[in-house]
Amino acid sequence: MQNERRLAVLRAIVEDYVATEVPVGSKSLVERHQLNVSPATVRNDMAVLEDEGYITQPHTSAGRVPTDKGYRLFVDRLDGVKPLSPAEKRAIGDFMSGAVDLDDVVQRSVRLLSQLTHQVAIVQYPTLSRSTVRHVELISLSPTRVLAVLILSTGRVEQRVVELPAELSDDSLATLRTHINTAAAGALIADAAASLRALADEVPPTLAQSVSTIGEALVEAMSDHRSAERIAIAGTSNLARFSDSFDSAVRPLLEALEEHVVLLKLMGEASASGTVTVRIGAEGPVEHLSSTSVVTTGYGPQDEALAMLGIVGPTRMDYPGTMAAVRAVARYVSRILDES
Repeated sequence: MQNERRLAVLRAIVEDYVATEVPVGSKSLVERHQLNVSPATVRNDMAVLEDEGYITQPHTSAGRVPTDKGYRLFVDRLDGVKPLSPAEKRAIGDFMSGAVDLDDVVQRSVRLLSQLTHQVAIVQYPTLSRSTVRHVELISLSPTRVLAVLILSTGRVEQRVVELPAELSDDSLATLRTHINTAAAGALIADAAASLRALADEVPPTLAQSVSTIGEALVEAMSDHRSAERIAIAGTSNLARFSDSFDSAVRPLLEALEEHVVLLKLMGEASASGTVTVRIGAEGPVEHLSSTSVVTTGYGPQDEALAMLGIVGPTRMDYPGTMAAVRAVARYVSRILDES
């Protein structure tokens, strides 16, 4: 019972400090929260929590603030990730439904996430190495010119105009389309590229040169010419709310926002879609960002995590609300990629 009561006191301290930015005293806890114990009992519980490293006193005669260890226990003892309200879900759905391509999906999701959490939002673009070929379409522009359209599982669409070595009839183009989709559709990028390169040996000799030319264009389109380190960022202005911790948290984070490699290291490897990861303070991989917390999850079609999205900010944040927003936006992005 004592442990549960002290956890309730810690939870109240975290909630009040996140909301007010003011160190929390025992009197305010008793007044604001239904703890059903006396102020003396709360003071005793706070003393134990401080001795155990969950809260600290920033200066003499001040109230208490959570430590990284306190935030960690608070997050670990949450009863799951709270769902968003129906109104919030409708707002996300309406905002994301107008996306026209992968770039638009990423840009909309990063803006939305920063607005929902009032933190710096980061969305990693899906890397080609983890994606598969969904479909290849060949459209005749003239007897010697074809538009090759490559559609990937990430929602990415690449188009190439291909000049053919010889005229190609509609029937021959249909035959090539069938051979190319048989070889590439459903395969990982690397496997699809290898199959396309070998395709000239599997078609009639009269089509070998044409399929080689189209195959080369498709392989080039599959190459990861967009860096796997490409990310989108939004909400940097939200850091102005944390002027109280500028030197310890905000300044290093502002500098890190210019280094995408550092941000990708903060985000970590793509985990299972739907699993929200919270790294608090020194738990993160970057030493000079030890006053920063990161909330991330993976996203991708069919529960396959192709990339990461999440938020970064000072450790004083609304963890339950942030975790819910990160998970919800990731689910919507995954659904869009699944349906595209």
